[in-house]
Amino acid sequence: MIILAAKEVGLKRGGRQILNGISLELPAGKVTAVVGPNGSGKSTLLRCLAGLLDPTHGSVLCDGQDLRQIRRREIARRITFVPQETLLTFDFSVREMVLMGRYSHRGRFERETSEDIAAADDALRRSDCYHLADRSVTTLSGGERQRVLIARSLATHAPILLLDEPTANLDVNHALDIFDLCRRLSSEGSTVAIATHDLNSVHRFVDQVALLESGRLGAIGSPECVLSAENLARAFHVESDTLSGPDGARILMFRRLTRSVEVPRQ
Repeated sequence: MIILAAKEVGLKRGGRQILNGISLELPAGKVTAVVGPNGSGKSTLLRCLAGLLDPTHGSVLCDGQDLRQIRRREIARRITFVPQETLLTFDFSVREMVLMGRYSHRGRFERETSEDIAAADDALRRSDCYHLADRSVTTLSGGERQRVLIARSLATHAPILLLDEPTANLDVNHALDIFDLCRRLSSEGSTVAIATHDLNSVHRFVDQVALLESGRLGAIGSPECVLSAENLARAFHVESDTLSGPDGARILMFRRLTRSVEVPRQ
């Protein structure tokens, strides 16, 4: 199983330290959530893990090998990244867009094979957008575009899937579909990491949580341990209560921090 890990990763841009000494491992067959307030470095960390940003300190290792030593095409076979927003201005069909996810499996001028088409169609079905296959991507809603980008990543068959706020533009039903899909992929052996603000879905669908605070790793572990009242008060400046839903799943209720709460020092 391919293991992806950050080792003391730091990133400085424009004189600002965005990430600072982050070390974590993404277990194969598990779903990891990266959570934290706005500006804490979640998207930047995922981009470093995907090899799209080069850390100024530390390294990202894939199966023990520094990503800087791996060719971009080979990285694309191992790791796929779904951004929060992508501007789709060219008049490609949805199927053409998803087939672009197969580029690392072909030579530069080779046409799509029957295997490529089968992979794209399967990805369209799994992300619930097969019915959009012949539509132009420029005609899609924000939520439809997001599902198409997820389908494009699924078509790569990469064993590591990194998603930046994948449910931000989705309705409740499709957001649950995406979290369910992530669980299914992890049960099949894939490594999945999601940057998200949906802490209740984290409790329900995720195995491991990494809490970022001002570019540092504030806590890592199970949802029950990381999403404690103390950690949430420190990171998000809210009070919280944990309830139990009808199916036994934990539900977080939030209130503004209006009284003195003892916040552990770092």
